[in-house]
Amino acid sequence: MWRTRSTFEIAKSSLKKNKIEWKEEPRLREQEFGHWKSIEENQRIDRERDSYGTFYYRIPDGESGADVYDRVSDFFGTIHRDFEKPDFPQNAIIVSHGLTIRLFLMRWFHWTVEQFEELSNPDNCQIFIMELQENGKYLLKAEMKKQKPKHNYQRPISTKF
Repeated sequence: MWRTRSTFEIAKSSLKKNKIEWKEEPRLREQEFGHWKSIEENQRIDRERDSYGTFYYRIPDGESGADVYDRVSDFFGTIHRDFEKPDFPQNAIIVSHGLTIRLFLMRWFHWTVEQFEELSNPDNCQIFIMELQENGKYLLKAEMKKQKPKHNYQRPISTKF
């Protein structure tokens, strides 16, 4: 939370003072990592998470990526209602953490879990712009870095029921 606030303060200083309205949104916080353990235990959890997948693996006493996805999804109802208000700004800046940003983009662009797992978290302070197109859809104006998933599960070959 403090890193995000610090980043926001720096970004805010470059914007016109009379154009800024802001609010803190706790649903867009970083994934909860549970209770810190020994270095060895944290490394074991990281290996287990890598082999299982970032999206579904729930960190002991913490959250899974799916839990963060649910928080982000809940926020979408609020932001959609906000944008419907006549006095709501035309643009919004969201400052958050790497995994939360990646899950926000996953939810917004309807990426699958497999697509999500093939992308890396953004770099620190990396900026993503979502530009509204004439067709009413948004275009992501930045490349997401790709990664090879460390887990070995795959989508089922047949989806016939």
